[in-house]
Amino acid sequence: MKKWSVITIVVAITSFITIIYIVGLQSKPAITYFPLDKNFAFTTAETDIQLFTDKGIDDYEIIWKASSATEIPVYLRQDVSLLFDNGRLRGALSKWVQDTDTIHLKRMLTLEDSSLYEAISFHHGEIHEKNSQIKSMQQMSSDHLYVIDSPAAKLDSFKTPSTTYEKEWKTLLDRASMQQLTYHWNTLYEYFDINKETYTAVPLTDLDKFATQPIAGLTQAQTDKVMGQLWEGLYKNYLLPIVNAEKAVNSYVPIILFDKKNKHLLVLFEMNGKKEKLIQQYSFSE
Repeated sequence: MKKWSVITIVVAITSFITIIYIVGLQSKPAITYFPLDKNFAFTTAETDIQLFTDKGIDDYEIIWKASSATEIPVYLRQDVSLLFDNGRLRGALSKWVQDTDTIHLKRMLTLEDSSLYEAISFHHGEIHEKNSQIKSMQQMSSDHLYVIDSPAAKLDSFKTPSTTYEKEWKTLLDRASMQQLTYHWNTLYEYFDINKETYTAVPLTDLDKFATQPIAGLTQAQTDKVMGQLWEGLYKNYLLPIVNAEKAVNSYVPIILFDKKNKHLLVLFEMNGKKEKLIQQYSFSE
């Protein structure tokens, strides 16, 4: 049986933080991990970010989408997606539908300035079998987009740089985003007195690599279980508070710390000045 615990500490906000607008769709109170059913699979599971239009002199629009489909309708389908802008939370989407095989999420955002946009999504299905057993299916997907919004050049966007100009901008935006996140994560390590040497750190936006690559020291089946339970905790403790918030939410990309002894993982993040630590104990008795 998995164990989740939450430590919440209120911290005074001593510096200005950019306010972001969070958008949510219909949401379900929980994503629940059940043993994975190998007889069910996603036919598609994808996330996409595109530059939509040059809206005006100082801003532009991007379209952010996540979608998935299963071979046949299942009892409950739910997809969630998170979008970050240079490491800062920009939005959250969540939608659940009963007895369906497809889910589509989409949001248009009006933005400005050069940025690296990163989105990660979790696609989930709850399967109720005739023998009363409940199983699940899951997949992760992600996407990113670099947008160059410079007075000296025409508005441009790319996922993979193809020119020297784009390569220079990629380096600049990657560095700016990582510097900000590294500083933020270091404050969390210090606050919770965490020895970084005993963990492998992975940003939330990079989690989808574990869909095909096991955590070091674990099998792929064990990794799949860890990921399913991790998203169960993230949904309850991170995404739902964002979707249901009555006012703007300030946050950055959460950092996931995988214990090198493969006993547990930690999730560290800050939301509206509250530093939080989630603890997930591993259990592979199934």
